[in-house]
Amino acid sequence: MWFRRSPLPDDVRQALSPARGERPLAAAELIGDAWAVATTAELAVVQAGAAGPPAVVLRRPWADVDRAAFDPERGVLTVEWVDAAPDTLLRLVDADRAAFPQTLRERVQWSVVISETVSVPGGEVRVAVRRTADGTLFSQAVAGPGVDLAEPAVARVVDATESTVRGAAGLPQ
Repeated sequence: MWFRRSPLPDDVRQALSPARGERPLAAAELIGDAWAVATTAELAVVQAGAAGPPAVVLRRPWADVDRAAFDPERGVLTVEWVDAAPDTLLRLVDADRAAFPQTLRERVQWSVVISETVSVPGGEVRVAVRRTADGTLFSQAVAGPGVDLAEPAVARVVDATESTVRGAAGLPQ
């Protein structure tokens, strides 16, 4: 597979209006006259179109991405969110020539400092220390299906695990 950066149209780049110091790393044209853009700080989707100027329809920091999976046969990148929002399906126009899935993977990995998955009543919880674009570290617990984080037995395990991963990352426990 040969990777190259997709040229990001100027009007799409302007619609992003990135924060100071933020820059696009990779972009992929999507089916439906839209663009997915991986910046240093976030994942964005910009809807281009003849009906008006391009508009940002999705903008979320990398630490909001729980995981992503790329199906090169179908050219679909599925993004799952830590807050259990509905998955975002990105249908790439040219999956064979896009660096975007790899860049997305690298940015999500960059945001994870340390992670531990623990078994709890009802399933599993992934507890992680994540990094924001400005380098700030914070802890995050993502419950698997069927897990209630408010359940006292679950909360005890999650709290202990969070203390451990925060300590390993040099954060106050």
